[in-house]
Amino acid sequence: MKKFISIILVLVLSLVVVGCSSEKTDAMKFKEEYEGVNGKVNEHTKKENRELDISKENPFVYATAEDIVKRIDNKESFIVYFGFAECPWCRSVIEQLIKAAEDTNVEKIYYVDVLNIRDVREIGEDGEIKTTTEGSKGYMDLLTKLDNVLEEYTLTNENEEEVSAGEKRIYAPNVVAISQGKAIQLETGISPKLTDPYSKLTDNIKKYAYNKFKCLIKCLEEESTTCQKNSC
Repeated sequence: MKKFISIILVLVLSLVVVGCSSEKTDAMKFKEEYEGVNGKVNEHTKKENRELDISKENPFVYATAEDIVKRIDNKESFIVYFGFAECPWCRSVIEQLIKAAEDTNVEKIYYVDVLNIRDVREIGEDGEIKTTTEGSKGYMDLLTKLDNVLEEYTLTNENEEEVSAGEKRIYAPNVVAISQGKAIQLETGISPKLTDPYSKLTDNIKKYAYNKFKCLIKCLEEESTTCQKNSC
C-alpha cells in the first residue's frame, strides 16, 4: 500500500514539474504575438503586415502602464518599449531593437501594449477637439511621468493643418530609457527615409534603427540624467 501511494506521489510531482516547465515565457509570448500576425491584413490600413522573425531569446517582459509608473516612482533604471503587434511602424524597427539589445547584453526590456489604453481625440464638425475614448488611469499617469521626452498629440483638421490636442502622447513605437526614475531618452528608430512602414527595409534604414537603439542603451548604461532627446 505504501509503495502504491509513493508511486502516485511521484506521478503527481512529475505532472506538476511538467506543467511548470511548459509554462510560456514572456519571450515566447512576444514572439508568438508578433509573428502571429505575419502576412495578415491590418484591419486599419488594409495592407499585409510585415513578416517578422522574432528571436525566442528576445528581452521583452510584459508590463502594464501601472507597473511602469511604480518602477519610475521607485527610482529604478530600465528600458521600456511601447507598441503593439499590428503597428506597422513597430514592425519596421522591432528586429533592430532586439539586435541592439542582444549586442549590448541587455537582458530585459519592459513591453507595454498601448493599443487599447490610450485616449483618442478627434476634431468634431464644429472644429473643436473632443475625446472619443478615455485613456486608462495608468496611461494618463505615464503622460505625466514621461512628459519631458514625449511628443505633442496632434490632429489634422480639414485644411490639412496640424492642431495640438493640448497634451503629450505615447506613440508606437516609443522606446524610452529611464534612469533613476527619470525619462532621459526616447527613440522610435524610424529613419527619415522610411516614409511608408510597409516598404522594403534597406540596409541603411535598418542601420539607422540599430544605431539609435544602441545609443539609447549606452545612454542608460552611463546612468546619465542629462542625456537629451534626439542626442543620438
